[in-house]
Amino acid sequence: MQKHILLVEDEKNIARFIELELKHEQFEVTVCSDGRVGLETALEQEFDVILLDVMLPELNGIEVCRRIRAISDVPIILITARDAVIDRVAGLDAGADDYIVKPFAIEELLARIRSILRRYTSVESTGQQLKYKNITIDSAAYTAYVNEEILSLTKTEFDLLSLLIENKNRVCTRDQILEQVWGYQSDVETNVVDVYIRHLRSKLPKIESGYIETVRGVGYVMRE
Repeated sequence: MQKHILLVEDEKNIARFIELELKHEQFEVTVCSDGRVGLETALEQEFDVILLDVMLPELNGIEVCRRIRAISDVPIILITARDAVIDRVAGLDAGADDYIVKPFAIEELLARIRSILRRYTSVESTGQQLKYKNITIDSAAYTAYVNEEILSLTKTEFDLLSLLIENKNRVCTRDQILEQVWGYQSDVETNVVDVYIRHLRSKLPKIESGYIETVRGVGYVMRE
């Protein structure tokens, strides 16, 4: 069965190019050219992935993402022309699962789409629970708790936290995290990991020792 992708992009040449490449890869594609129509379309139909430009007329991509995420867990990849950390964090705050910066190679976009589809379609209810200090990970419910209070996490943040807890007391390198959480190879820039770690930390309660320790030049670890 074809996977259905919603592309919300106002630059016609870029939208047409991406649409043709996606169709060549056997995806079904719906294209919208402004944020308001994109939001309405996303809420009216079912999609497997949404590609969402940030700088859109009528309603910007961050706000569109936030409104979609309020009622849906559909994977969202933001397309942005700005690579500043503050812009990435804004996207994460809105609930995006991933982002890609213009200009990009179409092969990279396709790889990110395939990766996010693998992550979402491979979720199984195993019933496994992971525990770390006062954090509980319920894999069956895809939910994380701190002192029995639910943490509001995106799919990517949940996978990242689960990986670190599964490997507690062992340092996870940035390349390992990219491969396990995003499905990327090590030649992809690893600053995406640092951005998501920073955002995950902001959602965890403040404790004196912290939860996630940075091992400079290597990666991250959660120690008991």
